[in-house]
Amino acid sequence: MKKSLLVTFLVFIGIANVFAQETISGVVKNSKGGGVAGANVTIKGTNTHAAADSTGAFKITASKVPFTLRISSVGYRSLEVQVAEVSATPLEISLVDDNILNEVVVTARRRSETAQEVPIPISVVGGAVVEETGAFNVNRVKELVPTVQLYSSNPRNTTLNIRGVGSTFGLTNDGIDPGVGFYVDGVYFARPAATTLDFIDIERIEVLRGPQGTLFGKNTTAGAFNITTRKPSFTPGASFEVSYGNYGYIQAKSAVTGPLGKKFAGRLSFSGTQRDGTIYNVVSEKHINDLNNLGFRAQLLYIPSSTVQITLTGDASRQRPEGYAQVVAGVVQTQRAAYRQFDQIIADLNYQLPSRNPFDRKIDHNTTWRSGNDLGGVALNVEASIGSGTLTSTTAWRYWNWDPSNDRDFTGLPVLTLSQATSKHQQWTQEVRYAGNVTSNLSGVIGAFVIGQDLKTDPYHIEESGAAQWRFSQSTTSEKWKTPGLFDGYGIKTYSRLKTFGAAVFGQLDWAITPTIHVLPGLRYNYDKKEVDFNRQTYGGLQTDDPDLIALKRLVYTDQAFKADVDESNLSGQLTVAYRPNKGINAFVTYSTSYKPVGVNLGGLPTDKGEILTDLARIKSEYVNHVEIGIKTAPTPKSSLNLVFHNTDIRDYQTQVQTAEVGVNRGYLANADKVRVYGIELDGNIRVGSHFSLYGAAAYTIGKYISFPNAPVPLEETGASSSFKDISGGELPGISKWAGSVGGELSTGSKRLLNQAGKFFIAADGYFRSSFSSSPSPSRYLNIDGYSLLNARAGFRATDGLSVFIWSRNLLNKNYFEQLLPAAGNAGHYAAVLGDPATYGITLRYSL
Repeated sequence: MKKSLLVTFLVFIGIANVFAQETISGVVKNSKGGGVAGANVTIKGTNTHAAADSTGAFKITASKVPFTLRISSVGYRSLEVQVAEVSATPLEISLVDDNILNEVVVTARRRSETAQEVPIPISVVGGAVVEETGAFNVNRVKELVPTVQLYSSNPRNTTLNIRGVGSTFGLTNDGIDPGVGFYVDGVYFARPAATTLDFIDIERIEVLRGPQGTLFGKNTTAGAFNITTRKPSFTPGASFEVSYGNYGYIQAKSAVTGPLGKKFAGRLSFSGTQRDGTIYNVVSEKHINDLNNLGFRAQLLYIPSSTVQITLTGDASRQRPEGYAQVVAGVVQTQRAAYRQFDQIIADLNYQLPSRNPFDRKIDHNTTWRSGNDLGGVALNVEASIGSGTLTSTTAWRYWNWDPSNDRDFTGLPVLTLSQATSKHQQWTQEVRYAGNVTSNLSGVIGAFVIGQDLKTDPYHIEESGAAQWRFSQSTTSEKWKTPGLFDGYGIKTYSRLKTFGAAVFGQLDWAITPTIHVLPGLRYNYDKKEVDFNRQTYGGLQTDDPDLIALKRLVYTDQAFKADVDESNLSGQLTVAYRPNKGINAFVTYSTSYKPVGVNLGGLPTDKGEILTDLARIKSEYVNHVEIGIKTAPTPKSSLNLVFHNTDIRDYQTQVQTAEVGVNRGYLANADKVRVYGIELDGNIRVGSHFSLYGAAAYTIGKYISFPNAPVPLEETGASSSFKDISGGELPGISKWAGSVGGELSTGSKRLLNQAGKFFIAADGYFRSSFSSSPSPSRYLNIDGYSLLNARAGFRATDGLSVFIWSRNLLNKNYFEQLLPAAGNAGHYAAVLGDPATYGITLRYSL
């Protein structure tokens, strides 16, 4: 099957290659006759595009006439021009001032088209909005796109979900694939830690909701983040930005672009962020959870001919905060004996928490919090206009180095003195796809994707107990628990390596049965292989031959070793029917299937009566059935209003569960028999005249376990007669029933400040979500109350030159939790990831 698909692909490319190429030149002018620099010129329905130079002149190559040019530029009304024949006389195109809603051009379907034309639920955040709202990473973008959830107790333990599904909630296990694809300029980022880094020189962010396996390289069961950065230009330009705020906040950004020769252009971009911590350690007398981020990106563009573009990109980002500490948020009475309750344990150890109010933001942790997070790589992208479409090849290599230190007991006691999962990861990817027109009423995308990954401990993961471990682990009244030094320095070193290989061929057609009805079928064939070698050895503690003392030590940590070698293949697909009777209505219905590959446990395996449950070394693949019904409308030329209903059924849902065993790092993986997520989403935009715009989005989402009869018990039921519970009908974690965002901007007409042309503006945006569960097994206590956040900004935005504005995030200083996590061992206390307090500052930007 793979061979026949490859032959079909090569024949398709060969046929397309014989088409002649035509170059069209023109100039884009404004209503006063001046050139519109940087105007975007696109051949409609393709990915072929060009940018006008400083005089408004452009050249663009097409395979044949007739075709339609779409011309757009910020501040002007978009225009479509029919080109029936090629002429030696340049086209003259005039744009009028924009008094309608801006049409955002996206490439989600591997061609340039407006977001309203795409029969996919999609949210687009422009680079200017990212910069001005301070949404410099995914965690802040989620406040603009309410269907996105991101939870991060550190970069490794990061969950990026769309509609509440995609990855395991709360804690991360390296042995499973994410269900939300994260792409930057077409390159897939395999590690969730990438989502915690600062954006660098972003042009736009496209958030696609629902399975996207027939359009993207890596299979995605829940959606995709498709991030596009700003490209090199042959027109010299530069921008410099610096922001200052409270908590010692400093952020600097810069980008420089221009020609390096007749056929070469380059772009250099930089981002750096520094902020003091928002949590105070009363022992070290330091504020921690600071920001310390640096990022660089370099791009080299080579255009050997009018039909080929080659881009070489290199990037490197690093984080060095003393950060990601969690604050004890509460204590639960478990079903263990009275002497095993948290308050009794710390009383016996003559210890008290520095505060019982988490929003005092005080800790006394005796292990340093460190999150050394390094990511980077190189990519080569080749785009060639062939026939009536574009052939794209993206080759990339990336790395991730992780060097952490955590205090997993969340107290100042020497319980877990070391918790360090140092890791190194490398990946390489190759994607080749062709997107174009087959006939006048048939277009599509066909592609192939390959990924290899190598993840290994560096050199090992380590967990080590301190002198107080005996009291937290004590499970009998035996006096031998008090044996001096029994657990002091007792720990585990884990050596593991995971090697994966994945390959896929995928394609999607767009068949225009009539001008108003389109049918879009898509297929994907996937192959995945995983090899894991896991070896954990205990060390340290009291050296003894006493079998009773050895048995006590084994209740805390055990030696574990296993190997797993799994591979599988899968066929999935989708079918969309779209109806577009006019430009103002785009209705669609989609049915799709998708799957997430088999998973392997890399955090250690639980035990039952001292026996290691090796059958949990691997978990089943996850299968998805998805239905989407939506309509996109433009009630007026100045507005849009979109509505979507979705239903997702997942069989063998891959979930991460917490266990009372200290030695099972970050929990372990399991399958829930079936879950269902469904809901309704509404979003809209409107412009009133030329000076006021308003946007909003709301999502109603329900996520439930349809069948999960053998789930682990929640924290408060630790110590019950059974370690498992039927949670069928319970809520999935991380999903708010209601979530939404709303924002708007009021600006003046053209004004001058310091002899510069521009506009004064004032803007605000709000984000809200209702309460949600923060426990994989529903808990009465690990639920987070709903909250609302308000952000605002005001200032002067220059066309060129100096812009200045003031801003505030969480203007009303709302105290809220982002996540709640039980401490290792389930003694009854749980900790919180706190949301940022009110921050404010000023930003200065100068552009050339």
